[in-house]
Amino acid sequence: MKTIRILIIIFLLITVACTHLPGESGQTTATAAREKVKGSSGGYYHYSLGVRSYIEGNLDGAIEEYEKALGLDPESPYLKTEIATLYLRKKKTEEALSLLKSSLVHNPDYVDTHLLLGGIYTKLKEYDKSIKEYKKVIQLDSKKLESYLFLGLLYREKKEYREAINILSNLLQIESDNLMGNYYLAKIYIQTKSYAKAEKSLKKVLNIKPPFEPALTDLALLYEIQKNDEKGVEFFRDFMLDNPSVNIARLQLGKIFFRQERYEEAEEEFRIILKEDRSHIAARYSLGLAYYFDGKNYKKAIEEFLAILKKYPGDNQTRYFLASSYDKDRQHRKAFEEFKAIPADSDLYTNARTHMGLILKGDGRIPEAIDLIKDAIVNKKEEADLYGLLATLYEANNQLEVAEKTLKDGLKLSPDDIDLHYKLGIIYEKTNRFRESVDEMTKILKIDKDNADALNFIGYGYADRGINLAEAERLIKKALKLKPGNGFITDSLGWLYFKKDRLDLAIKYLKEAANILPEDPTIAEHLGDAYEKSGMAKEARRMYIRALNLSPLKKEILKKKIDRLNSN
Repeated sequence: MKTIRILIIIFLLITVACTHLPGESGQTTATAAREKVKGSSGGYYHYSLGVRSYIEGNLDGAIEEYEKALGLDPESPYLKTEIATLYLRKKKTEEALSLLKSSLVHNPDYVDTHLLLGGIYTKLKEYDKSIKEYKKVIQLDSKKLESYLFLGLLYREKKEYREAINILSNLLQIESDNLMGNYYLAKIYIQTKSYAKAEKSLKKVLNIKPPFEPALTDLALLYEIQKNDEKGVEFFRDFMLDNPSVNIARLQLGKIFFRQERYEEAEEEFRIILKEDRSHIAARYSLGLAYYFDGKNYKKAIEEFLAILKKYPGDNQTRYFLASSYDKDRQHRKAFEEFKAIPADSDLYTNARTHMGLILKGDGRIPEAIDLIKDAIVNKKEEADLYGLLATLYEANNQLEVAEKTLKDGLKLSPDDIDLHYKLGIIYEKTNRFRESVDEMTKILKIDKDNADALNFIGYGYADRGINLAEAERLIKKALKLKPGNGFITDSLGWLYFKKDRLDLAIKYLKEAANILPEDPTIAEHLGDAYEKSGMAKEARRMYIRALNLSPLKKEILKKKIDRLNSN
């Protein structure tokens, strides 16, 4: 677990400090060592040789010399703790544990032994034993602040939040400006949804150490959780006035702008970071995303993503957005190749293969697209989206029976997949099995009673056939309430009123639908029918001509309607 990993890292750092092994400088305090390595001068001599071996990176040699020193002072808790620390570095956990336990027999109150035991038990996930050791440390030496921190983290890991808060509060009573104490208290407040307290603690952390990255990141997350981006903008803007060089804060401000779709402002913040630090990958990636979602600068997005991939060629997420940028920029061949480079073990593989299939479909290379998606299903059999796309490709290739079978295969794996049910309903409707298509839409409504598309499908189907018109009106109105301003649902309501001979309402809603979707030939034809039935021949002719220009598929039917109006 993440908390425990952090705890172990801190534990290792503290262990080095508390057991007096030499640091990077290779220095240790001779006087302190002489006081703790008792016995003859030979004991200190072997200890000194051990220190030298440690500095040279020879852990086995250090252990050997420390053990010789221990032979001359067999009850030394200091030497046993030092040796146990080296055992841990050699991953000899059981040997370290055994040595520390033996040390407590003669020296039950040696603080560093309990502290190291607490760390070992944490590593072994024996949390109750670890808690016992840290409590013992606090009992023996209430100023050992790291024990409060470790103890609070362990209670947090066990979800005993009240205990964790009490322990960390005790730590802060001793040292109110303890950085990690305040920080982990804030983390617990976030977990317990005490957001005001969390914000106060995080701001205190930043008063202690303004560039503390985890606190800045968590504060941004806190504002996001509370859906209070404006407060986040206010805080980070003020923070940047006093700390203009803290790029992590500027990055968070840019991300808030991005979340608010204020892309130009987000881009500006990311560019400032990159002006100071060209190697700032997070800012470069965020800038690329801002360009991409802004929809105005795909070429600039491509530049940013290419720069990242030059340094990190295995970054599949960046490659995915590079491919998507190429696709949006109509550089389909390059997009295809970048999508193709995303491996099957990536979480983005299915999306990448979907895009590749759509690119091939757009180029009219449907058989190639079918083969591509079939191969992708071999690698990702459980991905329902692939079955849906494959069925769409078969449908586009006029292979409706195979499309139907593909959708049913997908539903065996994912019986509650709404998209597959909807596409299967469309196939049934196209093959004149209206009752079965309604059954599929009904299955969707059992999964999601507020699915506007399924409600509209059934309502329009009833209206078009002139049956169950009261139920059709209820379903379509509900769908339109769920998706107000949707052109297709608005058309359904207009068409329903046409079937009910309420032509004033029919024209009202069909005109509205035609304004929303002016390029849709079916809506244009529907409005033409309503105009014709209302005796508005000129308007009807205009809409039929529009429908004919938009789609030649109903050329004969539309020509007959136009000829009929002309003859009259």
